[in-house]
Amino acid sequence: MSFSVLALRPRPTRNSAQQTHSTVLAKESAQELVDYSASDTRTVLADLTTTANGLRDDQIDDLRRQYGRNDVRHDRPAPAIVQFAGAFKNPFILILVFLALIMVGTDVVWADPEDGPSYEGIITLGLMIFVSVSLRFWQEYRSSRAAEALKAMVTTTVAATRKINNTVVTAEIPIEQLLPGDVVQLAAGDMIPADVRIIRAKDLQINQSMLSGESMPAEKSAEPSSGIDVDRLLEAENIGFMGTSVVSGSGTAVAVHTGKRTYFGAMTAQLASKRPETSFDVGVRSVSYLLIKFMLIMVPAVFIINGLTKDWSQALLFGVATAVGLTPEMLPLIVTANLAKGALHMSRKKVIVKQINAIQNFGAMDVLCTDKTGTLTEDRIVLGEHLDTAGRKSEDVLRLAAVNSVNQTGLRSLLDDAVIEAAGPEVVEEISRRHGLVDEIPFDFKRRRLSVVVDHGDADLIVTKGAVEELLSVCESVELDGVTHQLTPGWLARVDRLVAELNGQGKRVLAVATKTVVEEQRREYSTADEESMTLVGLLAFLDPPKESAAGAIEALASHGVAVKVVTGDNELVAETVCGKVGIDVGTVVSGAEIEALSDDALDELVQRTTVFAKTDPMQKARIVESLRRVGHTVGFLGDGVNDAPALRAADVGISVDTAADIARESADIILLEKDLGVLEQGVIEGRRTFGNIQKYIKMTASSNFGNVFSVLVASALLPFIPMIPVVLLLQNLIYDLSMLTIPWDRVDDDFLAKPRKWETKSLRRFMVFIGPISSIFDISTFALMWFVFAANSPEHAALFQSGWFIESLISQTLIVHMIRTRKIPFIQSRASLPVLLSTGAACAFALVFPFTSWGHSLGLVSLPWNYFPWLVLTLAAYCVVTQVAKGMFIRRFATWL
Repeated sequence: MSFSVLALRPRPTRNSAQQTHSTVLAKESAQELVDYSASDTRTVLADLTTTANGLRDDQIDDLRRQYGRNDVRHDRPAPAIVQFAGAFKNPFILILVFLALIMVGTDVVWADPEDGPSYEGIITLGLMIFVSVSLRFWQEYRSSRAAEALKAMVTTTVAATRKINNTVVTAEIPIEQLLPGDVVQLAAGDMIPADVRIIRAKDLQINQSMLSGESMPAEKSAEPSSGIDVDRLLEAENIGFMGTSVVSGSGTAVAVHTGKRTYFGAMTAQLASKRPETSFDVGVRSVSYLLIKFMLIMVPAVFIINGLTKDWSQALLFGVATAVGLTPEMLPLIVTANLAKGALHMSRKKVIVKQINAIQNFGAMDVLCTDKTGTLTEDRIVLGEHLDTAGRKSEDVLRLAAVNSVNQTGLRSLLDDAVIEAAGPEVVEEISRRHGLVDEIPFDFKRRRLSVVVDHGDADLIVTKGAVEELLSVCESVELDGVTHQLTPGWLARVDRLVAELNGQGKRVLAVATKTVVEEQRREYSTADEESMTLVGLLAFLDPPKESAAGAIEALASHGVAVKVVTGDNELVAETVCGKVGIDVGTVVSGAEIEALSDDALDELVQRTTVFAKTDPMQKARIVESLRRVGHTVGFLGDGVNDAPALRAADVGISVDTAADIARESADIILLEKDLGVLEQGVIEGRRTFGNIQKYIKMTASSNFGNVFSVLVASALLPFIPMIPVVLLLQNLIYDLSMLTIPWDRVDDDFLAKPRKWETKSLRRFMVFIGPISSIFDISTFALMWFVFAANSPEHAALFQSGWFIESLISQTLIVHMIRTRKIPFIQSRASLPVLLSTGAACAFALVFPFTSWGHSLGLVSLPWNYFPWLVLTLAAYCVVTQVAKGMFIRRFATWL
């Protein structure tokens, strides 16, 4: 296992000064831990200027000034006002703010003295901006507070021993007050409060899965470790790391590193830099820039043409109105409403969405990288098999193992709990009744075994359970079918093959042996009695796969999401578990292999590899970054400290509420249940959200493109402006209001079947292909009003503008139903009721408005009734032509939304 956080293999980052500082700090800290691991206890204590009785009280203040508090700085939610200001950082919002400032000048500061200032347009834009920004702020503010509420609100303490007034005192102190040199007492359930050197251990086992990804606890001792370097620091048997926890046993340790100098702190420092852009960020920006470029070309053209042919002041007002019409100003609001609706839906599925943009990234995700422990597995140790020496299932072996586990007096390990659970309450009760404890030979790290001596009728029975190699070293015979055989080289080879086979299946193997001591030989027992024993069988433990994992992986695959496993566990375990849950394993790639590769070579490797094992935190992040470089939208599901860099590097980081603080803070989405099945629902919700966003963008962009093209033609040919500026703004507002129901629209099933990404090229193609269709019918309406209704002079401009207003607004709104689906609208695919009602209301408004006093006050006039048969014919032709063009577009480009 490698310690190589970012610091130990520095890579280019945005915040180079900060990263350089962290790099130096982590290198120094890692090397110091290596040195302390190799040193004996006396040397360690002397180097830290402490004793086995802890620090003296006169040392505390100086050390606190030197090292500060023992806490790690995490990302904390910004103050509400800062979050609200951040919600303005959207290109369309900024465009609207810019246009509102222009309108302040044109409609208020330099308004016509006769007409006086006009505030309608400014108020309209202001409301759009305020509602959109407020929605985004409220969703993210509420989500960040919910995520913060997941953190434990209790003060964590540690049992520290110090010499106060020449008296040795052990007392609970807040973990933040711990200092290098403090001596701490460790017991089962305790969190390791700093990076510590173990100086006393009794059956001490520590769960390091948050750092290493390995589900089995690590056994710790106080003996110096040799052969440890910075790349294998997590393998040090006498070092405990901040944030890990004691599973069983007890011990004493001296704090070596606290706060930012810990493994945990060094990793957190690396995560302080700005997160990389996600596919959502890139997609929104590319679409925004495309529409902005389009506006920068078309608006000046409209202004200049109208200025040269008409009045310059009118041309400026009309140009600003055209700019507003071209800007999809409701995009931030509709995007936010879509995402907020998705977040609300996910909250009902026990999912907290911290960053609402992550909902869309779910839909675009085509690769999910996940750790193994707790996601594919149950994250618990179970006894998978209990076998005799021939490899056959044996209840006798299980019973003897239970005798050992039930009668030991120390804290039981997770392996003992698994044995007792497998044996069942009836067997445990029978063992307690028949076999009284005579003596015990406790576990130690040199022997790596534990023996209990129990009453067995007229004799004592020694039952020993432990590591296979160590137990075989004290055996001279094996038992099979009740017959005892000499432990010959042949038998040893058979046992070795069986152990290798079980290890190859990713299982941890222990052996069970016995020895009978007749009554006259009874005495106090010691390790010397662990000799001439008989091997009776083997125990194979595993972290079993979740029952739901295989189905969830299959469901994700059916939706176009490939699952890749990136774990810190070893290759054999990873391969076995992945095979059981239906993942096509192929060749397993280790972290050491990844470390030797260049970025280009890794980019080629990640595309054909499904399982990565024995990976450290930065190797996980490199895998995610590589997948993104080759064009994938990547999700990462993890819950440990070692997953934090990858969570930040992914397009969408996913964690769970029971995860390490740093993992929760690095994630975009937090699951209240660690279940891949929830992610399938997230994928579908993300695609539904993306589909509705795409509908609005493509509807609005194509209709705006057509409208502005029509405006250019009309501006060049007509002796008057084709539309009253305030009416153009009103038309745009009515259309946008009708679009507010889009987040509640249905999305066709075929759209949900595969990942969806932002494609500027597709939008540009869509605008050019579909947009001009509306111009054809706009121009036909121009001809209708000019030639049939004689609206061909400035005196009859109001009639012309009224006729175009009705046709333009109805066609723009009606086309929503044509574009929202690749199928035949109303027949094969029908919009949701809210969309039907809102678009129907917009069409009704268009028909009625020119006949109202409000419409007359803005300059429109009532239209003759013989206009409406022409309108029906125009709209029917428009729908038919659009449907035909849609079919041609789909056949040519094999896509629609």
